[in-house]
Amino acid sequence: MEIVGIWSHLASADEPEDPMTDAQRLAFLDALGVATASGVEPQVRHIANSAAAINRPDCAFDLVRAGIAIYGVTPGTGLGSAQALGLRPAMTLRARLASVKTIAIGDKVSYGGTWTATSPTTVGLVPVGYADGIPRAASNAAQVLIHGRRCPVLGVIAMDQFVVDLGSNAADRPGDEVVLFGAGNHGEPTAEDWAQWAGTIGYEIVTRIGPRVPRKYV
Repeated sequence: MEIVGIWSHLASADEPEDPMTDAQRLAFLDALGVATASGVEPQVRHIANSAAAINRPDCAFDLVRAGIAIYGVTPGTGLGSAQALGLRPAMTLRARLASVKTIAIGDKVSYGGTWTATSPTTVGLVPVGYADGIPRAASNAAQVLIHGRRCPVLGVIAMDQFVVDLGSNAADRPGDEVVLFGAGNHGEPTAEDWAQWAGTIGYEIVTRIGPRVPRKYV
């Protein structure tokens, strides 16, 4: 048997003041000491995740395991935003409008009618939903980018689609591009924005996009 590596995983490195990281580091050092005393000489020792790679250089042994930081998403709001940490989001999620129409005053949108038009409103249908990984918890809160402007999500996000407010004088047409999230360089929301709207973390937003969504690697 050849023991190549010894590793552990930090539970709260994204919370700089949490003493658990210090305790885990000391426990890891003790374990390495036990290994050494037993004649084990691993090639690599590693414990640092993205948060520790950014915030805890004392946890960088032979390598670090950058995960969410590679996506350009902050490992935790306690460390600062992606922008503050110098991270650039690398993932963009796009769709295209499936239909565009105008609804009248009093018309309700989506399941449960949780949004009601108070004026004639042009709305667009975006053909992705929670079956594709779009968080239903962001209903009536999230925004998307269409032709350089932010458009709010109206009503409940459904399994395969959701509705957006295109405004009263919209010139949008079916087939126009919708940017759900991206780097934020052109005014589009980021994964961190969606995390805030859904009450979750950026990890969940970028990892939950389902297999029905085509991938393009650049």
